[in-house]
Amino acid sequence: MQLDRPLILASNSPRRKEIMHNAGFTFSVKVIPTDETFPADMPVAEVPAFLAKNKALCFRENLANEIILCADTVVVVANEIINKPVDTADARRMLRLLSNKVHKVITGVCIMTQEETITFADTTYVTFKELSDWEIEYYIQKCQPFDKAGSYGVQDFIGMIGITKIEGSFYTVMGLPIHKVYEELEKYMIR
Repeated sequence: MQLDRPLILASNSPRRKEIMHNAGFTFSVKVIPTDETFPADMPVAEVPAFLAKNKALCFRENLANEIILCADTVVVVANEIINKPVDTADARRMLRLLSNKVHKVITGVCIMTQEETITFADTTYVTFKELSDWEIEYYIQKCQPFDKAGSYGVQDFIGMIGITKIEGSFYTVMGLPIHKVYEELEKYMIR
């Protein structure tokens, strides 16, 4: 899929690269390290879009004729953001917290050009069965989920055997609501 200008995916996430590639987009990857803090009183639903926009703003000064695409995903349990685990014990704690519960996954997106900045978020509700200690330990050892919000990948073992219901987009949980990204990028497509 050809756009009328270069598309830069500002993410090192292999999952976001895979989604964009499978959706047919041609893009390059460039990442500028960004402060990922947010105001303590910010509603959790606003955090992912806020962080995605901050990532995009790092490109503004040198933005020429490109489209910058940034995203950030958070897992929310009982109105608390569950980030990436710091170690095995933290991963174990997170998976036990998600076990036998419904949680939200919110992915915020920012698409920036010289002419405009579009920011949005998409929310998906995910239900896990009760995870056994064996399933949690096997998953942590096999998949090393230390780069994943909430310590799990929907496309990995724990998602395959543990998720009983998804309300919303699978791809939002994977890290990029491609249906909404496609809608926003459609105006730049060469047909």
